[in-house]
Amino acid sequence: MSDELEGGCACGEVRYRLKKAPMFVHCCHCRECQRHSGSAFVLNAILEREHLEILSGDPVPYQVPTHSGGPHGIYHCEACQTAVWSDYGSRNVLRFVRVGTLDDPTQLPPDVHIFTRSKMSWVTLPEDALSFPVYYDRNDHWPAESLARWQQINS
Repeated sequence: MSDELEGGCACGEVRYRLKKAPMFVHCCHCRECQRHSGSAFVLNAILEREHLEILSGDPVPYQVPTHSGGPHGIYHCEACQTAVWSDYGSRNVLRFVRVGTLDDPTQLPPDVHIFTRSKMSWVTLPEDALSFPVYYDRNDHWPAESLARWQQINS
């Protein structure tokens, strides 16, 4: 990843900058992500909120229903309704930045594919892709630096 990545919504009202590389990038193939994104999957870059700088605009959180019943806020541009990031669990210390809203989304390929049990049959994953039918054990797959960052925000 470049030192800092920028992105924003479709109309340009919301602009943001990632001030640090994400801890991990999920490509989620669950039915909820498919429904909420209107696509076959969603790419989320997991980052501490403090490392996400809003350059312009004020994304509005919308609470969306989940199968688990837990809270899930998706932040949208109020003008064009582009989803720019999520807050799973209303923890307010993490952001799951929608990689597709980056100016150069090629900078953040997925580290893992999750919930592949509900992956669209016509989506083919690379043979060497780390993938799981449901979820995985973070301690087994995240780099040490990312785990340390995770521990810091969860202590």
